[in-house]
Amino acid sequence: MEAQKLRKAKEEMEKWKSLQVVWVSRFSNVSSIIQRLQEIQNPGSYGALRCVKGIENAVMQQQMENLKTLLLSMRQILEEFKGCVLTFEKLRRDGSQSLKVETSKKRVKERIGVKPCIADCLEGLSLLYEMHQAEYHLKSSIFTALSSLVLKPSPGDLNALQYLVVDQPNIPSNEVQRIFDVIFAEEIK
Repeated sequence: MEAQKLRKAKEEMEKWKSLQVVWVSRFSNVSSIIQRLQEIQNPGSYGALRCVKGIENAVMQQQMENLKTLLLSMRQILEEFKGCVLTFEKLRRDGSQSLKVETSKKRVKERIGVKPCIADCLEGLSLLYEMHQAEYHLKSSIFTALSSLVLKPSPGDLNALQYLVVDQPNIPSNEVQRIFDVIFAEEIK
């Protein structure tokens, strides 16, 4: 396997990790707004501020604009996650193509010292792709569910989604590190 492809995989992992931080932050902000929407719609929530003409509408409009901006941002982040998945898929496909070109099955599984064989590298790339693809699908489902909660807020559903997001990343970082340390270590140097 080419060291360049393995470096690209490592870069995509770092990108995913930084996107995850932003994703969790945006989710938290959207959740907060959704939780406030019912209270904002209650005229009794404004107390003395009710004397300010149009305060209820102004507050609601501002919250809805913020919500729209955050949801658009989350959609863009999802697209970036998808880009990472597509990169992993391409790296895996390129690796499979290299494997098909290799005529000797013995060479595919041949090890030189501690250096990984071609089959090990391809297996590692496949694992990375599968983990990220599954995680992307989960994030897409969470986003869809979150978007539907804007129209019909449900505290129980919102809490369940929050648990899913907080428990992420579902890609075990120690597993990914093991893939890079054990399988790719010699190739990346």
